Amino acid sequence: MPRGLLVAAALLLCLAGGVWWAEKHPKTDETKKTEDAPKILTIPDGQITEIKLTRGSDVVALAKLADKWEIVQPKPMPADNDAVAGITGALSSLTADRLIEDKPASLAQFGLDTPVSQVEIKRKDGKTDVLLFGANTVTLGNTYVKLAAAPAVYTIPSATKSSFDKTLNDLRDKRVIAFNPEKVTTVSLAPAKGGPVEFAKNGQNEWQIVKPKTYRADNLQVDDLVRKLKDAKLDFTTPDEDAAKAFAKAAKLASITVTDSAGTQTVEVRKAEDKTVYAKSSSTEGIHKVTGDLGDGLDKAAEDYRNKKLFDFGFSDPQRLDLGGTVYERNLEKWSSGGKQLDPQSMQAVVDKLRDFAATKFADKPEGSSVLAVAVTYGEQKRTEKVAVSKSGDTYYAQRDGEPGVYVVESKTYEELQKAIAGIKPAAPASKQAEKKK
Repeated sequence: MPRGLLVAAALLLCLAGGVWWAEKHPKTDETKKTEDAPKILTIPDGQITEIKLTRGSDVVALAKLADKWEIVQPKPMPADNDAVAGITGALSSLTADRLIEDKPASLAQFGLDTPVSQVEIKRKDGKTDVLLFGANTVTLGNTYVKLAAAPAVYTIPSATKSSFDKTLNDLRDKRVIAFNPEKVTTVSLAPAKGGPVEFAKNGQNEWQIVKPKTYRADNLQVDDLVRKLKDAKLDFTTPDEDAAKAFAKAAKLASITVTDSAGTQTVEVRKAEDKTVYAKSSSTEGIHKVTGDLGDGLDKAAEDYRNKKLFDFGFSDPQRLDLGGTVYERNLEKWSSGGKQLDPQSMQAVVDKLRDFAATKFADKPEGSSVLAVAVTYGEQKRTEKVAVSKSGDTYYAQRDGEPGVYVVESKTYEELQKAIAGIKPAAPASKQAEKKK
């Protein structure tokens, strides 16, 4: 057959297909929306108790239990409440793009005689609504939709339709560990290398290390660990069997236990040679890939989580300093010692050095002879922190009162603090202060 005839035949087939589609899905004037676009359905979020999504043979059913959504079909499992909120949010005010026909003679032309998918919604009062979704429109790609109990056919935008196009994996709880970060009380980390570390909140709602010994914790470091646990998500795209095989061969990073007001959850994290991270969690069934940065930094030891700063007063302004037996007191913005006013800038330099006074590493016990004792009083509760500094050779050791840990401080850090203390000077006479302000 000549090439030109083949091309013509192909074009004819395409044209015939287009005519069939147009007849099956009649073109409507979608450039004009119905004035005051009609409401299809309005169900307040709090009134919805069950949702069933059906697409062909795939069925996902959800039920609200104790203010949380759970998947009940195809089998019981936790639901992603944020994902379900996308569905309930769309149902709270489902508005049509257009009303197509009040009472169509046939539903076949809209693909609603055998709907592509449907959503069944059950309310607290026992009433059930069923939304039927048909074919997409020809021009703008909207979707024909109707209520099963009413004849009217509408179109809704594709963005609205996507709120209901959810699979089981879309609606599953993807959290590696299901916990409330605001109510976490303890976190335990058992890295593959090194001993276990346990963190707990103290009376000031600050993290502290409670195992292997009681130490002050670096709150930023522990908060980052909690954030990684909260943000890490399970990836359900890899078949369970493949993930389980990869997990078995992967190197263990750590086991983590989190306890909040609802109970305790655990997870074992492993990393494969290709850097893929897998998790086996008590919060969900099976073994799965993990997205996010959970696999980073899980090999840290207790020392890595310790607070290296000697003082906790942070951005609070101290009311009193005791530096080697000399007492300095602040009243509003004025510092004094022994009844004499002091230069506020020189005092601020000391406060800044104390605020940043930090160790580079830790030791089991202090060494050498005492060189300085510092006490800082601050806050509404007038909390006092005491630190004793000793020197052995060129190394300085600092120890907080009532704590077992010893901090090793660089000589430069200590010398800068001593220089600031030596630089404390009397306040300038009132006449000179007035001249400076001019």
